[in-house]
Amino acid sequence: MQRMRPLHDWPVSERQAVVGVFTDIDDTLTTHGHITPDALQALQQLKAAGLQVIAITGRPIGWCERLARGDADTGHAPWPLDAVVAENGAVAWVGPASNRSKIYQQEAAVRARNRARMRSVASRITSQVPAAQITRDSDGRETDLAIDAAEFAQLTPQEIAQVVAIMEAEGLHTTVSSIHIHGCYGVFNKWRGACWIAQQLLGRRLEDEIGQWVFVGDSGNDVAMFEHFVHSAGVANIRTVADRLSHLPRYVAPSERGAGFAEVAAAILQARQP
Repeated sequence: MQRMRPLHDWPVSERQAVVGVFTDIDDTLTTHGHITPDALQALQQLKAAGLQVIAITGRPIGWCERLARGDADTGHAPWPLDAVVAENGAVAWVGPASNRSKIYQQEAAVRARNRARMRSVASRITSQVPAAQITRDSDGRETDLAIDAAEFAQLTPQEIAQVVAIMEAEGLHTTVSSIHIHGCYGVFNKWRGACWIAQQLLGRRLEDEIGQWVFVGDSGNDVAMFEHFVHSAGVANIRTVADRLSHLPRYVAPSERGAGFAEVAAAILQARQP
């Protein structure tokens, strides 16, 4: 397996060619559940420099609405993003922040059938793995079943493996993030979602320009992105799970979580300076 190299080893010539950034959210942009000022400023600076910036997450599409559209009641402004892809690539918010809409990879009838099937699987999981809990954000999920592994609950590696085994026995495609265990009907992952949103948003094939994009992440459901992206970076907390991942990012930032993302953004922006 390719080892992760320090971020400062990333050649300037490669950073200069970057036109866009895909990023995970939990424990990559956020720190203990909140975006820090340095990470938010990094997003703003990337956008101001003319780069495309797209968040891609296992979180539910409902949870992502405030990030994508803002919240007038609480005064939260939308994050400076071109799109937010949720539920590991199955659904996204796209369009201008003032008028964003949801788009899906599955038709409505398929989603409805799959939700009913996933409710049955969830009942089996919670009865067979007593410590397992449906994630607290599940009311906002439309295509994905998620079990809390390390956000509010703390499942052991054995319990996580048991949940994954039940999901797979029921025919779900599974991924494990830094906080949740995900299962879905349909082969969704972040790489497929990234290719889909590049076509939907930009009318371009991501595969044809992959050398001009960067992905930043930290966990197991980022593996497909690490595998396909020529330029990828992990925030430093990825070291805690690196020995369990089949593919690693090419580079790793010095700092964890939001501070690490800000370091990756700074490396890109510094290379664009005359």
